[in-house]
Amino acid sequence: MNPKQETRVVGASVLRKEGLAKLTGRACYVDDIAADGMLHGFTVRSTIPRGLIRSITFDPAIDWSEFTIVTAADVPGENRIQLIIADQPCLAEDQVSHCEEPIVLLAHADRQKARAAMDAVKIKYEPLPAVLSIEESEQQETIIWDGGNILKKFLLEKGDVDSAWAGAAHIVEGEYRAGAQEHLYIEPNGVIAEWSDETGITVRGSMQCPYYVLKSLKGVMGLPEEKIRVAQTETGGAFGGKEDYPSMLACHAALLAKKSGCKVRMIYDRAEDMAATTKRHPARVRHKTALDSDGKLLAIEITLDIDGGAYSTLSSTVLSRATLHSTGPYKCPNIRVRSRAWATNQVPYGAFRGFGAPQVIFAMERQMDEIAAALGIDPVELRRKNFLHAGDTNATEQLMREPVPMDELLDRALTESDFYAKRKQFARENATSDVKRGIGLAAFYHGAGFTGSGEVFLNSLAGIVVTPEGRVQLLVSNTEFGQGSNTILAQIAAEALGLEYGDVTIAMPDTTTVPNSGPTVASRTSMVVGRLVERAGGQLLTKLREEASLGERYTRKDFFAACERYRAKHGKVQAEARYEAPPGIFWDDAKYHGEAYGAYSWAIYVAQVAVDRVTYTAEVEEFWAVQEVGRVLHPVLAPGQIEGGVAQGIGYTLYEKVLNESGRMANNQMTNYIVPTAEDMPPIHVTFHELPFAYGGYGAKGIGELPHDGPPPAIGNAIRNAIGVPVNFVPLLPEDLMTLIDTREEATV
Repeated sequence: MNPKQETRVVGASVLRKEGLAKLTGRACYVDDIAADGMLHGFTVRSTIPRGLIRSITFDPAIDWSEFTIVTAADVPGENRIQLIIADQPCLAEDQVSHCEEPIVLLAHADRQKARAAMDAVKIKYEPLPAVLSIEESEQQETIIWDGGNILKKFLLEKGDVDSAWAGAAHIVEGEYRAGAQEHLYIEPNGVIAEWSDETGITVRGSMQCPYYVLKSLKGVMGLPEEKIRVAQTETGGAFGGKEDYPSMLACHAALLAKKSGCKVRMIYDRAEDMAATTKRHPARVRHKTALDSDGKLLAIEITLDIDGGAYSTLSSTVLSRATLHSTGPYKCPNIRVRSRAWATNQVPYGAFRGFGAPQVIFAMERQMDEIAAALGIDPVELRRKNFLHAGDTNATEQLMREPVPMDELLDRALTESDFYAKRKQFARENATSDVKRGIGLAAFYHGAGFTGSGEVFLNSLAGIVVTPEGRVQLLVSNTEFGQGSNTILAQIAAEALGLEYGDVTIAMPDTTTVPNSGPTVASRTSMVVGRLVERAGGQLLTKLREEASLGERYTRKDFFAACERYRAKHGKVQAEARYEAPPGIFWDDAKYHGEAYGAYSWAIYVAQVAVDRVTYTAEVEEFWAVQEVGRVLHPVLAPGQIEGGVAQGIGYTLYEKVLNESGRMANNQMTNYIVPTAEDMPPIHVTFHELPFAYGGYGAKGIGELPHDGPPPAIGNAIRNAIGVPVNFVPLLPEDLMTLIDTREEATV
């Protein structure tokens, strides 16, 4: 179907599919599931960042016969979690590589007894030197990774960077840092596992990617796929934090269930979830930029380093996306990006909304403002004269075939924020006020879907089935965890079939009943899976027209009558669609060259801030988000995604600081890991510019990750405008601001 044609259901603000169940308390989360004889599982973890395990003993004061105890020796299959690289043990055997690494599992029918017994498991270590930062890892004095300390590296090159420096009128260098960030989803990680000698293992839980969990269970439990069932329960938030870690937790619960013969529930409390699970990767980004006398970019050289933690998890793909987004939405003839993910003895880092892009976009957009300051030109016009346009190529030499609306977005953002008038006003008022105000902007883009050939390798499949009860059921493995995907996909299915939104239901993701439509990550659901659903709907209509006498114009009654005629002939009414890449998409993994993404979403964000020189606090007073995301499928959910992402980005910039002490998170409680509340949020003005993408679900592109990319640099640039001091790292807490301001004042005395 043409995404530009008029629609009835797509584009309407229909009620959320799961909204009523959540509102009335009928939604069943993993902690709501009860069963007789269920055991409670707990994890005994490493207390040191690196060392050899010399002994594990159990205090004889406890009757251990009441407990189910699992160690690495009980793993029937391969003691490895199956991610991109199977390097992470399910349970530590001879050594530990980070604090909180799981070593022993305990289960008991009495939750309190199980929790108390954890302290009675005594583990003796022989400590080894720990590597706790990028700088320590790159010194290579202590090798903690096979053959070196680099988990993954990329080299992205375009043109001839080395020859560009001599002809440059200006060369500007800078270093930028971005810290870790905790997901702090509403519901901590949790699963329930059940073992049967006949049917194998069943795991239900809070997760993003059921088929990822299935893959790890196959390896750890040593079972064929037909003896594994993974089903998502209602899930209270994820943001990437439930992409990989549920695989670990599911394997732990499954091991306890098999050994005990009972159902086992494992649900982390908040402190354990914060301390032991993955976070956003800390990053260090070094820029060197060459420009001509008019401020046109001649060369960009970037050295990007991220802390991957003790195991590879998803660091290679996070580093890939970071590499590809590091040069921003700008045209430059000569580019070199060297990027590396370093192994350290920190808790492994993993997926988080934005997936590496927020760190590098912060660096690029702060660099653009520092370039403007060094050259004495307007940072807005510096960006405008260097924007990509249709027909240009980006860092991977991908030709911009689709429209690139950066100029239009910039004009809209400047107008809506009254940018220039406020900049003049604040400059005048700041001279006599202890509260310094500033305004700053950021320009960026975000690739939707898996990088390069990723979507082709996934080979995703989605289906639609019409039940004998007259219901249309959508079969996808994509999960709902608050972002609204059930609603969006149901809208697309209803639109494609010419039915009402209420006629469509969503099958809860269960690996025994839904096909593998790929993980719920990478801003791919509406664009990629939505397109599969749209195509499956079209295929079903074709079947009904060709074999069940459905006319070109039909009523709801006609549709279901045709379904019954088709069912009488074929037994079931179903259609499936498998992923097909848009034309002209080619990616060379070896050269890191070509079409990195089938589509990009584009944005300009503007932040207005106030910096109190007495309390050293920074506050975002107002925020404008102007973006192009293909087509807006739901006029309420889409702005909600932007507002939520901006809120999370504000938290990342001004509030949330992960404090590590000797490899352990020291502030793993909500009392000392500070996140913004509703009272801390400014008015957020959301504007969409729609350019439907022909190969997305009814014209949609990615939206979920985009809004986390822009707040850190927009706020950083606004603070720079307010106080005149470069802001080259996030998060920026009051003590950090005090150091920045006082150091600058001391240097000028």
